[in-house]
Amino acid sequence: MTPYTVPAARGVLALLACSGLLALPDGGAGWIVRPAAAASLADSPAAGPRQRLSLNEGWRFQMGDPEGAAALLQYDTRPEIRESADGKVADARPDEAEKPLRPAEGLLKPWVLSFGNAFVADPARRARPPSAAPTPDVSYLRHDFDDKAWRAVTLPHDWAIAGPFLESGPYGGMGRLKTWGPAWYRKALDIPAGDKGKSLFLDIDGAMSHATVWLNGRLVGGWPYGYASFRVDLTPHVVPGGVNQLAIRLDNPAESARWYPGAGLYRNVWLTKTQPVHVAHWGTVVTTPEVSAEAARVELAVKVDNDGAAAAELDVATRIFELGADGKPAGNAVAAIAPERVRVGAGASATVNGAARVARPKLWGPPPQQRPNRYVAVTTVSRDGRTLDRYETPFGIRSLRFDPDHGLHVNGQKVMINGVNNHHDLGALGAAFNVRAAERQLELLREMGANALRMSHNPPAPELLELTDRMGILVMDEVFDSWERKKTPHDFHLLFPDWQEQDLRAMLRRDRNHPSVIMWSVGNEVGEQYTGEAGAAIGRRLVAITREEDPTRPATTAMNFAKADMPLPATMDVISLNYQGAGIRAFPGQFPAFRARFPDKMILSAESASALSSRGEYQFPVPGVNSAPVRPGSGGDPKTAQVSAYELFAADFGSSADRSWAAQDQNPYVAGEFVWTGFDYIGEPTPYYSARSSYSGIIDLAGFKKDRFYLYQSRWRPDLPMAHILPHWTWPGREGEVTPVHVFTSGDEAELFVNGKSQGRKKKAPYEYRLRWDYVTYAPGEVRVVAYKDGKEWARDAVRTAREPAALRAEADRAEIAGDGKDLSFVTVRLVDRDGRTAPRASQSVRFSVEGPGEIVATDNGDPTSFEPFQSPARRAFNGHVLAIVRAKPGTAGAITVRAEADGLRGTAVSLRSR
Repeated sequence: MTPYTVPAARGVLALLACSGLLALPDGGAGWIVRPAAAASLADSPAAGPRQRLSLNEGWRFQMGDPEGAAALLQYDTRPEIRESADGKVADARPDEAEKPLRPAEGLLKPWVLSFGNAFVADPARRARPPSAAPTPDVSYLRHDFDDKAWRAVTLPHDWAIAGPFLESGPYGGMGRLKTWGPAWYRKALDIPAGDKGKSLFLDIDGAMSHATVWLNGRLVGGWPYGYASFRVDLTPHVVPGGVNQLAIRLDNPAESARWYPGAGLYRNVWLTKTQPVHVAHWGTVVTTPEVSAEAARVELAVKVDNDGAAAAELDVATRIFELGADGKPAGNAVAAIAPERVRVGAGASATVNGAARVARPKLWGPPPQQRPNRYVAVTTVSRDGRTLDRYETPFGIRSLRFDPDHGLHVNGQKVMINGVNNHHDLGALGAAFNVRAAERQLELLREMGANALRMSHNPPAPELLELTDRMGILVMDEVFDSWERKKTPHDFHLLFPDWQEQDLRAMLRRDRNHPSVIMWSVGNEVGEQYTGEAGAAIGRRLVAITREEDPTRPATTAMNFAKADMPLPATMDVISLNYQGAGIRAFPGQFPAFRARFPDKMILSAESASALSSRGEYQFPVPGVNSAPVRPGSGGDPKTAQVSAYELFAADFGSSADRSWAAQDQNPYVAGEFVWTGFDYIGEPTPYYSARSSYSGIIDLAGFKKDRFYLYQSRWRPDLPMAHILPHWTWPGREGEVTPVHVFTSGDEAELFVNGKSQGRKKKAPYEYRLRWDYVTYAPGEVRVVAYKDGKEWARDAVRTAREPAALRAEADRAEIAGDGKDLSFVTVRLVDRDGRTAPRASQSVRFSVEGPGEIVATDNGDPTSFEPFQSPARRAFNGHVLAIVRAKPGTAGAITVRAEADGLRGTAVSLRSR
């Protein structure tokens, strides 16, 4: 097989939900819209009148429908829930779909389907809605409805994160938070009279789920999939010069997911204004088919829409600039695509193709080997010398090669995929997307040595891909968790037959210009692995769509059951295995079988390990194994619902990191892994579904590092001198008992000392990734390790017995934050003894307060069994740590003091400043 040579680019900034956008006057009647960080181009001409305005402020929110309205507003009927899926093992075989209840009259599905027609390639398959638009008599849709009693909210908004937690019954899989039921958002849109004749669009980056959009009482748009970004054309329905009433209804089903899906308008919402002639939605495609140190060929396709009543003769031209590290275009244009004349008929579209040569290109690639350099293509659409539209497409120049023998190569250099999976919630903040919270997660993962992220198992927020582009993190972009077979009674399988093409094309068009995206995943552990050729036919259909939209990247699906001789794997470009590489339960590892069957395809682990632990929880005795399933008395305690942090235990279908790495190292053609998971997440709390959040993260829900963090760092950052000892050494009552000590180090051998006495020097054996002293006897004092590499001292670590907690000690991850109501500071409080050592078992309740123009957004402690509300300013510490998330009040500046207090302990404070 000839390996793929894959160019890359980044999504269209004008249509991405990037924070901090500015609308700048062009000196005439028009506007230039750019990120605040990129507010000027060195030699840019006046731009056309494109505005992109945030609609995140000024919403009113209400749960539930008015009496009698639900039947008038249903998208479709749903099957009866006969049995909860809560607590099913994560690798359970998906079931056949149940038939929905008998169709009811008045369903909105025929109209909503038509709003996805732009993403259906075959005109014969496009929906034809009934001629009469629905006009239900629902009070919440009326212009004169008084919504002052509704709650005032700012987007992004996740109403479910406020709880309360459901402490009994099912729904542990969904985080013990109620996410289902109708919810309404209303906002008045003041459309100036000067907007008459413009095209006006509502851009929604994510709405959970079954969204219907109403303007002035009329259904104008909708999209069922809760993770999709979609556009609503408001132009035919807006009344310029007046106030227009916008209402959005959501109706997320119960049993809709295996994890916490969130709720509400949980991503950004925008109003985009253009001239009738404009670059289309997600309308540019950048590729770089030829890349060398001397030059790169940049090809650009620009789709132009003409919403006007007359044909237009247009000139389309593009200039290319560098983007500096600060996100601003730097210097003069480095290349240009010559203007091309095109005629676009009334109500029609046309695509203009062009190319340019960039000399000595600065390539995009993952650190530390490479740098994530970026460019921006600035496209101008003009008629008779007048600018009608100006559109910016940031992108990167890079090549990819997927080699079946040697794995991934970026710009000709081999890059081992050291990746993680992450679900979309942001811990205590829920699903409401926040740029700084996501950036903090990526910073911690990068510190560990991660260079890749799999979007599990749905399209991400657009801003997350902006971050991965900027930080140089490789991405597997994924669209579905299920196809036609179901994992929970009301999951995506209900939508898949009608919406698979629309949802897939929407993700591909939105994300295909991001250099960080290296491959597409069309599914995760789908039930069609079990259905032979019928399932393979669906796989072929989805892969064909990816190739139509983006022939430059390979497609894959994550398989936990399909074997090499089954039909589904043959339909994919890359073989992605979940746990099968190391072997599931008693089944042997499958890397060799897939290698033999597909010698021309790259193989990787889309999910590896699924190791489980609770930060700072250590259980005894410790078995002398390197990987074991969690069982009572062996890694797990059903009474406390905690899992031992010796990092030896896993889900039944998974394994420890040690076992996963041995399987990779014994099969060196494997391109790498995406570990399950980078962070703990809300929901799916295997093995204890009485809990609120998962145990699989390398980092806990609050963002505190588990011991496993250092195990991965020891492998993924081999040049970093580091050593880490576990467990802590504060064990009153265990004197004289065996208390094993393990060391994670990037060195190759180490000597352990307990109270100054050597416990022996050990060297890592082949396929051994930790050093173990399993028969150490506990005595209070100090445990110290000296690690060596190639015979020379490499790193040291020590842990000491702590006294009773005496004080609190606070530290903020950032002392200065923007006063925009969005930027965050994460304040960690440790409970320490009189010598300043963390008291590793402390659990006192800590109370937070704020002085100055700031506020507590949420608190957490990383304990998967904690049911204190995330919004509570008081929270018990979990094994010596507790977290407060602080933001500045919008439009404020000045000093902020965050105080922490606990009964019987000396308090602490940390100073922040909003700017």
